[in-house]
Amino acid sequence: MHVQEWLDTVPAAAVYAVVALVIGLESLGIPLPGEIILVSAALMSSQHDGVNPVVLGACATAGAVIGDSIGYAIGRKGGRPLLAWLGAKFPRHFGEGHIATAERSFEKWGMWAVFFGRFIALLRIFAGPLAGVLHMPYWKFLIANVLGGIAWAGGTTAVIYYVGVVAESWLKKFSYLGLVAAALIGLTSFLIIKRKAKRAAREAEAAAEVETVAAAE
Repeated sequence: MHVQEWLDTVPAAAVYAVVALVIGLESLGIPLPGEIILVSAALMSSQHDGVNPVVLGACATAGAVIGDSIGYAIGRKGGRPLLAWLGAKFPRHFGEGHIATAERSFEKWGMWAVFFGRFIALLRIFAGPLAGVLHMPYWKFLIANVLGGIAWAGGTTAVIYYVGVVAESWLKKFSYLGLVAAALIGLTSFLIIKRKAKRAAREAEAAAEVETVAAAE
């Protein structure tokens, strides 16, 4: 919510730039909340006319593809020493266990690890640099990178946008339904309480009559 509130305070052009930059840096290998930024911006685009979801999706896709490509180039040049350095500097994200898991995914799935890695936080950070370190042919990487970027960034933007539109419409309808429901609940509660009060009064009167009869006897 804090992310979306902050995005609300900046111009649309800045929203596009921030989304592209954060996702690009995350794809490059820097652990940033790219998915949170994208979801927040896509939700905001469903509620404000100033942010165009098509432009937003295009910027997010561009950031993802460009960031991954730069990460690939860095990984290709830095090799294993780069992973060791990252592991020492950022053990929480680039620890030996995380790197081993990512490597197993690449060995098993190849270019599909780049594609599906877009939808997995750990692989989204590793995909570009690790593909370079493992010397994956660039044409394979590029195809998976572009398709994965479009599917993840464009797909996420579209889904969240339409969910936001439907939710906003539903909530507007719900506001009227809520008033009716609240009135019905209040009326029902009043009738139940009134009925219980009458029953309690009758029971009290009956008990008083019994006591009166007993005292007379």
